[in-house]
Amino acid sequence: MAEPGSSTSQYGSQALDQLAERLNGTADPRKRYEYVLWLAKKLPAMPAELQTDDRKVKGCVSQVFIASDLVDGRMCWQGDSDALITKGLLALLIKGLSDLTPDQVMAVDPGFIAATGLQASLTPSRANGFLNILRTMQEQARILKPAD
Repeated sequence: MAEPGSSTSQYGSQALDQLAERLNGTADPRKRYEYVLWLAKKLPAMPAELQTDDRKVKGCVSQVFIASDLVDGRMCWQGDSDALITKGLLALLIKGLSDLTPDQVMAVDPGFIAATGLQASLTPSRANGFLNILRTMQEQARILKPAD
């Protein structure tokens, strides 16, 4: 079995590849949207005490918070948003970036976002927010990366 972020991955992790394939393989944009909403409902609530300014995603219209931790060299994430669709986009990234090393998270190709086909269903501000969430997660991974 391949590593979660092995070099055989197109976007940086097998989970991201599978998510992109699933979403892009869905012809009906409404079904893609429904899947993102379903992911939002499955994302565990983030404790209020973790929803601090230093964990807030900058550049999002919605309130979005991401907390990260490094456990046995792998990234773990918690997150929440006050907007359901944004929470679903966050859940999608949490699913795709969990259990990766910090280096693998930092190497994720932002092209993954276009590969999902979601941009056709998102407002420009939501699509930009999706990218800001990814960039925030990559920055948190960079900060948690152990020194060489």
